Order: sequence, then structure tokens, then C-alpha cells
Amino acid sequence: MTDLPRVSHADIVAARPAVRAAVRRTPALRAEAIEREVGGRVVLKAESLQHSGSFKLRGVAAKLAALGGGGAGGVIAGTAGNHGQALAHAARRQGLACELFVPDDAPVSKTAPAERRGAVVRRCEGNVDECVALARERAESEGLAFVHPFDDLDVIAGQGSVGLELLDDVDGLAKVLVPLGGGGLASGIAIAVKSCQPRVEVIGVQASACPSYPASLERGVPVEVEAAQTIADGIAVKRPGDLTMPLVEQWLDGVVVVSDDDIGDAMGLLVAESKLVVEGAGAVGAAALLAGCEAPARSGVTAVVLSGGNVDEALLAAIARRNETRLGRGAALFSTISDRPGSLARLLDAVAGTGASVVDVRHVREAVDLHVAETGVELILETRGPEHTESILVYLREAGYPVELQHAKRRESENAG
Repeated sequence: MTDLPRVSHADIVAARPAVRAAVRRTPALRAEAIEREVGGRVVLKAESLQHSGSFKLRGVAAKLAALGGGGAGGVIAGTAGNHGQALAHAARRQGLACELFVPDDAPVSKTAPAERRGAVVRRCEGNVDECVALARERAESEGLAFVHPFDDLDVIAGQGSVGLELLDDVDGLAKVLVPLGGGGLASGIAIAVKSCQPRVEVIGVQASACPSYPASLERGVPVEVEAAQTIADGIAVKRPGDLTMPLVEQWLDGVVVVSDDDIGDAMGLLVAESKLVVEGAGAVGAAALLAGCEAPARSGVTAVVLSGGNVDEALLAAIARRNETRLGRGAALFSTISDRPGSLARLLDAVAGTGASVVDVRHVREAVDLHVAETGVELILETRGPEHTESILVYLREAGYPVELQHAKRRESENAG
């Protein structure tokens, strides 16, 4: 692996004009909410605000520029979504045909925009790696220009432009936390930053559901891991790239993993406090800080790269509800009521008297101990905070309703089992 071609700082600088012509220079925003949680000085490099919704456009722009006229017959890629959106966006601007192979379970929030930009999207069984292999085969048989999502020197050089912008825009840069999937973004940023400022730490962050790099770095060669379902689908790459693996090994200072729960909490905080919609893969750096998996720099600024913002609306709504509950501004209550007509209306009237807003109501008759003339009711409420929630419980109990916090009820059930 030591004989593989490498990407240099000069390559990243050389790719910058093509990148600048295609992308938005995204801001580095002060992250006061995260600073309050973890201490230190933290900024967010908001690639979630990029054209096409992610950093991927940078690598695509660099690759198409390197192809010159070589992509005139059309471009093709295998992708989980963000790379495809970026390629479709760039291809449309240049009048090129675009074809994409995506997994069957690829989020519609990432594939539909590519189709709207004119790309032909082919869904197939298997993971991203298998889609990449199919795209490569078709490229060879049809004479199309294949654009790899990460394991390509031109793509890596283009992604490295994020690092150049961090150097320009962040005074006192001391640490960078970067989402780590295939490794193109992380290695490109590390090369750009550490070539100029070697003391800056660059840490890659993976989802614990698909931690391909820890095992690969331990063995010294790319190895494939089993991948579980994760909300960080954009970095759920089961095997590091042959080109990116040695670059990550050489240039990054470490790799940490975070759970889906931690990622979800970070997404919720970013929406609520920073007003940034960030997908799971893009939020792993913030999750690493908030969960204590990685500490901010003791002195200087820690930059967190938010790599993308293409998130399914239903997932985003679930994350927002979860965050409300975590912050004590939401509550799931369970009570029993008479099965007679009007009983639910009277319960809702009582809830209205507490000043809470009802988000959802569900009858529960299975797996609970009920009298034949009773029904269970689960209420999802929006409250003003923990004290308000407690006052709601007191009010409803005094009104004769045997109400419980739903999470407490579940814990009791688990303990009994």
C-alpha cells in the first residue's frame, strides 16, 4: 500500500479553482450551544448549506475538471445519495448525461433530487460497495466516465478544499472533527490542514453501526465489516478505500465512533440551538463532542465539519420530538380511561387545562393490564419544561386519572421482566 499514488497539498491547491467555480464557500459558525455543553471554543463548518446539500460537490467538481473532455459521453457513479446528488448537479450544469446506481434502501430525500436534476437512477440490491462495482462495470461497457464517491485522487483533492477554507477562516485552529466514511473528506482535509499546520489534530468520526476504520487500521489493510442499520447512512461504508486507507493512516491523528442515539441527540441540538438541519452522517463530529468521545482542544478552536444536510423529513421530525423530550419540553404520558363515549374528550379537556399542547393521541389495548370496560391512552405532549411536566402529572392525578410518564412505565415493565 505504501507504493500507491498520494495526494499532496499542492494537488489540493491546484484543484481549488475548479472547486471555487462550482461550490458555495460555506461559513464557519460559532457553536455556542455546544460550547456550553463541552467547554472550549467550537465552530461548525456548515457544508450542510452547500449546493446539493453536502460537501460531495467539491470532489465532483475537481474530478470533472480533471476529466476535461473525457466525460463528454456521460458520467456514472455508485452512491448512497449525496455523491449522486452532487454528480447530477454538476453534470446538469455542464450538459452531461448522468447515471447513478443506488441501494434499494437509499433514502428518497437523497435520490429524488438527483432524478429532478435529470439523472437516471437505478436501484439495485446490495450496499454502496456493490452499487459502485455495478457502476464501474457499466462505465467500461458503455464508455461512460466513472466517478468514485471517495477512492479517487482528484475527488480527494477536491474534498481537501474544505481544509483550505478552515485555515483561511478559523483563527487559532487546533482540532478538526470530520465524518469518516470512505475517507475522502477526512484524508483531504487532513492533508490540507496538517501540511500547513502540523500541530492541528484531525480526528475522524464513524458510526458504531459501521466502524470499518478501527478494524482496518488495527490490521493495516482495508477490511470489510458487518454493517447495521444507522441514521448515519452517508458514512456507512463497509470497507475503506484502497487509496484513502493509507492516507487516513498517515494523516489522521485518531478515529472515534459514536452511537446512533448520540448522533440523534446531536442532530436535535443542531436544529434547536444552531438552526441547522444536518443529516446523521454530518452530525457525528458534534455527537463525538457532546457524548464525550472526544474532547475539544484545550486551547485554540475545535472545528466540527457538518458534512451534509440531506435528511428525510420524517426522521427529522422524530429527532425534533426526541430532542424536546430530552430537554424536558416534551412528555409521553400513559393513562387508563373508561371505554364509554366522551371519556377521551374529557381527558383532553383536562390536559388543555394544564397549558400543554397535545402532539399525538393513541389508544392502547394490547400488552397492558386493562379492565374489560377500560382503554389505555398514550398522550404525546409539548410542555414548557420538566417543572411543567410534573405539574401536569399532579393536575391529572388530582382529577382522577392514573397517569404515568411513559418512559417510567416501560422501565417498570422491563424490571418486572
